[in-house]
Amino acid sequence: MTDSKIDTYYFLGIGGIGMSALARYFAAKGYRVLGYDRTPSVLTRALEAEGISVQYDEDLSWVKDLKRETTTVVRTPAVPEEMAVYVWLRENGFQILKRAEVLGRVTRQQKALCVAGTHGKTTTSTILAHILHQSHVGANAFLGGIANNYKTNLLLDQSDNVVVEADEFDRSFHQLKPYISVITSMDPDHLDIYGDAEAYRESFEKYAGLVEHALVVKAALAQDVAKAASPQCRVYSYDVIQSQNAATQPHFYADNVRIADGEIRFDFHTPEHTVSDVELGVPVWVNIENGVAAMAVAWLMGATDDELRNGMRTFSGVYRRFNIHVNTPKVVYVDDYAHHPMELEACIKSVRRLCPDRYVIGVFQPHLFTRTRDFAPEFAAVLSTLDEVVLLPIYPAREQPISGVTSDWLMSKMTMANGMKTAAIVEKADLANHVLQRVTQVAEPVVVITMGAGDIDRCVEKVKEQLILNCI
Repeated sequence: MTDSKIDTYYFLGIGGIGMSALARYFAAKGYRVLGYDRTPSVLTRALEAEGISVQYDEDLSWVKDLKRETTTVVRTPAVPEEMAVYVWLRENGFQILKRAEVLGRVTRQQKALCVAGTHGKTTTSTILAHILHQSHVGANAFLGGIANNYKTNLLLDQSDNVVVEADEFDRSFHQLKPYISVITSMDPDHLDIYGDAEAYRESFEKYAGLVEHALVVKAALAQDVAKAASPQCRVYSYDVIQSQNAATQPHFYADNVRIADGEIRFDFHTPEHTVSDVELGVPVWVNIENGVAAMAVAWLMGATDDELRNGMRTFSGVYRRFNIHVNTPKVVYVDDYAHHPMELEACIKSVRRLCPDRYVIGVFQPHLFTRTRDFAPEFAAVLSTLDEVVLLPIYPAREQPISGVTSDWLMSKMTMANGMKTAAIVEKADLANHVLQRVTQVAEPVVVITMGAGDIDRCVEKVKEQLILNCI
């Protein structure tokens, strides 16, 4: 995996979800692990509790005792080039690798089961990891979210299999060596990196060509992806079939979906047989599709029918993937990581299915100025399907502001033609009180959804606390 002389790993951006999994991996292997992140978070505090040192400033004393010959530095692109610690490490000749390069090395050491796609990859990969980890097949896993079953984003056992979330940002997934991969979707994103939708799609096609054994692809994309696959790679399609009169059937699919008493059950079809009466541990419609993709890979790896059923039934979700924090007759509160228009649409539709007669207040923190600019019409259209919209200021992450691109500008593009009744811009510090005020003012039962990939997660506990104290 690494040079035998290396005994220390230093992570620039250690609080990122992918970086923290690698940090935990090397700590579990006995290496000295430390790193930098801009601000404390639940994740960095967890790393510190596990014995990993984290610095939150650019004080060089943290790194000046590191030895160049025995230290590998791992960085995330989110860390600016001019960041003082990064500059010092670079100027002093340390080996500096991107996170994707390090993860790529892991996939060359084990049989990599990867999940790629614009949407759904975190939940799908976590379901897959859970099924295999609980089965006789076994799997390690580097996850893009905190698995509720394990309270971590890293799973380790004695298996030679590893589940990996294949991230397309910065073309990172081209560093991987997938044995089997899922491709859930290829809706354009990260256009600040790719430039246009065609380049984004070509990147996925290049990734598809890297897969060795089998590709499991959303049915609508399977034909195009098959052209990019290598000759030795078998391409399978998957989907959810809602009509008995479907003209064609994918290789793997769910049908006979039953929703009743807060449960979702369905039948799962493989190319050879049917696994009947599969129960979703997290009864959200989108998890049927995610579950079919995960079960398809698990089945290809040899998981039994009972192991598939048990894994799906006992899966308890991923942190910030449709987490239900409050569920009472007056108010339901859901938090979700959705930050792309298609993800927002899936989240809102899932809420409408679960709570068809409730007034829905959607709180959204746009993520990145470029993404907000590039998909403004799509964001405006999907947010306009809510009964009420609350926008936080745009979360910049790695970007500088773009003139004219603001949450007010995005809100100006929304329309109340679809039934939206009110909209507001609110600062993060005021969000919990604003939500409480609106919930108490609405006469009918309410669903509140917080959505976004920035730091809106820092508001979740405050919103939850206000709703529990005042609305139950």
